[in-house]
Formats: sequence, structure tokens, C-alpha cells
Amino acid sequence: MSGHSKWANIKNKKAKTDGQKAVVFQKYSRELIVAARLGGPDPAGNFRLRTAIEKAKAAGLPNDNIKRAIDKGAGAGSADNYEEITYEGYAAGGVAVVVEAMTDNRNRTAGDVRSIFSKFNGNLGETNCVGYMFDKKGSVSFDSDVDYDKLFEAAINNDAEDVEEDEDGYRVITTVENFQSVVEGLEKEGFKSSNAELTRIPTNTIEINDVKTATLVMRLIDRLEELDDVQNVYANCDIPDEIAQQAEV
Repeated sequence: MSGHSKWANIKNKKAKTDGQKAVVFQKYSRELIVAARLGGPDPAGNFRLRTAIEKAKAAGLPNDNIKRAIDKGAGAGSADNYEEITYEGYAAGGVAVVVEAMTDNRNRTAGDVRSIFSKFNGNLGETNCVGYMFDKKGSVSFDSDVDYDKLFEAAINNDAEDVEEDEDGYRVITTVENFQSVVEGLEKEGFKSSNAELTRIPTNTIEINDVKTATLVMRLIDRLEELDDVQNVYANCDIPDEIAQQAEV
């Protein structure tokens, strides 16, 4: 559900079908279950659960679904035994891809992921074959109506690493270790984020200027994101808007 290429914005603006919405709801429910299982059902004392709830609400997950998922994770129901697994590989054009999944059947998930890589001229690799090309960071997003200078000052005072500007607003970058303290510190100073998550940022990017290659890369990432077991997909590609528009996805 995450990407670091220009074409991601094009994809995110497309209308979602009911089927796609169901898959998205399932992904958020799994994160809620795992977060509650690992840290308890009280979001006040479980930062991962708190951020999962905020993201689920922003995605439109009904409150009843959120409560049911938390209850399952806390043991009130028959919770599925999900485990977190990371897969790594290469897409067409030498693009590095990292896939984060939550599954109750690792053999099924590995088979599905491997099949998609093969179908679109990619290769599923060994652990850390491309993971080192991405830095794990905290990312805290704010709308464009926020005062940049005040946000920057508050972010630095709370030990954030940087503040970046994008077309939707601003993004505060933190270390994984400082993620929670930065989010809470900014909230205390009156800055309410639109999204807060742990992410993977590529240390370098590969620009794709060939429509055929771009089509293969975009299809691979889209199909991976459509898998029920997949939570996030990261790729170090940079696909210009004009190429993404021509790609047959």
C-alpha cells in the first residue's frame, strides 16, 4: 500500500472498486489484529495500534470492523495466527522490490508472490538481496495548509531528521527509534498528522523511461498489492508521469 514513485499518485487517484476496497479493509484488519496481539488492546498504551486505528479510519474501515479486529487480536475471538514476513526481489529493468506481508500460511503467500514476480519478468530473491537498498524510516505526513517554518522548527526540536515537501503537503522523516516520540511531540505542539507510518525509503532510484518496462514494473507492483496477504510494497523506481500514463496497466 506504499510506493515511492511518481506514478503512485496516478494510481491512488483512480476510483476503487468494491473488490479493491474489501482487500484494503482486510489489510487494515490484519494490522489491527497483530498490533493488538503484540501490544494489547488499549491504543493509549500501544502506539502501533493507535496509528493502525487512525489509518484504518482514514481508509473508511467501519468502527465495528475496527473493534472486532482489536478484540480478535486481544483474544476475545478466534484470532488468526498471522506472522509478518518480508520478501525481496527484482522487477523488470533491475528495479528493487521489497514486499511486506502478514500471513497465516507462509507457503501459500510465498507461492503467490513468486508467481507474480515470474509473470512480469521479475525474480524473487533471497533475504536482504535488495533490502539494503532501502532505509527504514518513520514518515509523518501533514496537509499543505500547515505552516512549514513552524513545522520544521517543531520537527527539529523533537529530533526528526528532515522535513520534505511533496504535492500533497509535507512529510517529516524520522529514525525508527524516534518515530513515536516525534509523532507525540508534534501533536503536543498542535500539529495533527494526516498519516504516520514506518516505511522504507530507497537510497537510490532507477528512472524508467521505457513504456514496456514501466508497464511490467507497474503491473507487478499492482498485482502484489492486490494480494490479501501483502501489506506494503516498496520499489526504487522513478517513473515519469508521461511514461506512467502510457503504460498499459
